[in-house]
Amino acid sequence: MGAEDPSTRFSAGPRELGKAGEKAAADLLRKRGYEVVGAGFLARRGELDLVCRRGNDLVVVEVKTRTSDRFGTPLEAVGTHKRRALMAAAAEYRALAGWRGRITYAVVGLTVKPGGGFTSELIEDPFD
Repeated sequence: MGAEDPSTRFSAGPRELGKAGEKAAADLLRKRGYEVVGAGFLARRGELDLVCRRGNDLVVVEVKTRTSDRFGTPLEAVGTHKRRALMAAAAEYRALAGWRGRITYAVVGLTVKPGGGFTSELIEDPFD
């Protein structure tokens, strides 16, 4: 049984697409010098898709994966409500982890390519 590219299984449902996107985002971030230290942290006010370290910073990463841009780009899906939820979840993570350093944010937008795989975009400090 061979390995299958998870990004080609998006027709199975949004949960599978999201998981494939988070894996692809983690791979992208590692290539860009981030250390992925956690994934799928559930807080009272939301979920942190990926938690990374880069230098002395803790970076909270929101991953948005789409099959097309028909309803807007993945990055357009991160609005004010989502930003507030991320910040509240990050505060909860900070308290539970005892993190005393700076927390920054990033968004990885992924769109499925017709032949499989993803196009990706990393936005660092999207809320500044």
